[in-house]
Amino acid sequence: MLIAHLGQLRRMALLLLLLLTTGAALASDGPKPALANGTPTITTSDGIRLFTKITGKGLPCVFIHGGPGAWSGMPETFIDPLVKDKLQMVWYDQRGSGRTPNDPNKNYSLERQVQDLEELRQQLGLEKWLLMAHSFGGTIATEYAARYPQRVQGLMLLNCTLSLEEAMKNTVAGALPYLPAEAKAPLQDAAKSAEERFGMLMPQMKPEIWQKLQYKTLEGHQKVTEADKGNPGTGEFGSYGFSLPDYRKNFLELTPQIKAPVLVVTGKIDNCVGPEHYKLFRFPNQQVAQMQTGHVPFVEEPEAVGKAIAGWLKKLPRKV
Repeated sequence: MLIAHLGQLRRMALLLLLLLTTGAALASDGPKPALANGTPTITTSDGIRLFTKITGKGLPCVFIHGGPGAWSGMPETFIDPLVKDKLQMVWYDQRGSGRTPNDPNKNYSLERQVQDLEELRQQLGLEKWLLMAHSFGGTIATEYAARYPQRVQGLMLLNCTLSLEEAMKNTVAGALPYLPAEAKAPLQDAAKSAEERFGMLMPQMKPEIWQKLQYKTLEGHQKVTEADKGNPGTGEFGSYGFSLPDYRKNFLELTPQIKAPVLVVTGKIDNCVGPEHYKLFRFPNQQVAQMQTGHVPFVEEPEAVGKAIAGWLKKLPRKV
């Protein structure tokens, strides 16, 4: 009888422990930091120290900036206030960009940039994470998602290009209305490649034309200029990104095989990537949010972007 009684007491104790544990879990349910916020030291396998900053609380999400050769500081300024209570953001500067040093071996290949991203995940100890990318960063994000589907909980593509050829065509088309008549004919020569026409356009691209292609208003341009003041501007990835054949591939072809949920945010007056570029995406599980913005929707319509992200996150499967 004593043995049976002791066994019953053990079962009751275990049941009480289970109830207490469950209650504690329910009481603390909600976004919790998966990592310690701050600036961890992340060094790649070939010795490049990636500038990394972690902010917020919630599901882990890495931001993949554009450029090529830009930085994560400007997007952080505008995006972090929108998601800080929903996502724990990992802001990092790609090698040869922003606060991350240049590679002495000049290895800025797509293979290496994707490897850097995966090594970042491994060193942070994350099983899975969300990817958020802007502009050119969409190429790296899409390649990573195709190679490491088991590590990707979802993607958020903010005015991303998945084809540099298409982006070049759209930039030329967007610039034509602002050019003198004599400059237009060569840029409309169908016998020339998109790259050739883009190269011909560049010497004619005055700052005010770039501004009109990228922004809905002068105010948006001014906000980005102010936020970009902290960028050291010494990175060399920008001078390699457009010339390396890796980034010229058609990343649109990868979209049908990426099964993770995808949020596509697109600006209706983005004449860099192109206002209809998103229509070429073929992600099986994608949601599109169109904004009355140019190339940087999180600057020009932050509330709308925040609302789109929040709504998408609510529908995101927690077990994938």
